[in-house]
Amino acid sequence: MSAPILRKLADLRAATAGWKRAGESIGVVPTMGALHDGHLSLVAAAKAGCDRVVVTIFVNPKQFNNPEDLAKYPRTEEADAAKLAPYGVDAVYVPDPDQIYPEGFATTVSLSGLTDVMEGACRPGHFDGVATVVAKLFLQTGADRAFFGEKDYQQMMLVTRMAQDLDIPITVVGCPTVREASGLAMSSRNMRLSADGLERAGRLYPVMRQVAERLAAGASFGDLAPAAREALGAAGFVDIEYFDLRAADSLRALDQPTEPARLLVATWLDGVRLIDNIAVPQLND
Repeated sequence: MSAPILRKLADLRAATAGWKRAGESIGVVPTMGALHDGHLSLVAAAKAGCDRVVVTIFVNPKQFNNPEDLAKYPRTEEADAAKLAPYGVDAVYVPDPDQIYPEGFATTVSLSGLTDVMEGACRPGHFDGVATVVAKLFLQTGADRAFFGEKDYQQMMLVTRMAQDLDIPITVVGCPTVREASGLAMSSRNMRLSADGLERAGRLYPVMRQVAERLAAGASFGDLAPAAREALGAAGFVDIEYFDLRAADSLRALDQPTEPARLLVATWLDGVRLIDNIAVPQLND
């Protein structure tokens, strides 16, 4: 049975008010639609951890720094609803634009520090848009827990920090990246890749794994990065925006994983921007 699709904030709040009166916990899975198995894994985690689950679908114009990218972003509401039906979610919130950004809207949520590198540096204004819309969705749904994928690791850190700083009473739950058989991280953008592009995109993950394994064995990132970038270039990746080793808790740049660390990358293939990250085993003292 399909969940009700709610487009007005008043309807959403009417539903959540009843759940809260009954003492039920609420989980939210914020998405921009074009759902894939990665999103559905978040829905499954929310269903397992909460009494009620709301999936939000909103293609947020404020987080696109490239108008062409916004125009090309897939919009598949009917297919998304069909994919959600087996999970028995309690509501699908697909807000009309004026429910998020009403006339005269003049507020931006902006974070410093975590947003200064990688995605923040490559996509000016992107994280302001993310933080603003996620803050709105946290407050509108009144959820107790929010479920985010680790594929967007920097974003997950950002929304966690934002909720803490603004005293929004919600717990952000990070869920493992879901991958294709090739190792390619699932993404709504993957559907824009050609068949050949999909095959070549699968070469990103093995390069990252090899670097992580050598880092765990004691090699330095500065020594490994040039060859890794060359390998990605040979596979057809272009314009590697970043290929970084960062501290898992602060995103401080590292040369060796002397503390919990992530290897993060953003690059282009077939005119599609792809991002990925993996955990790197910590060196023993």
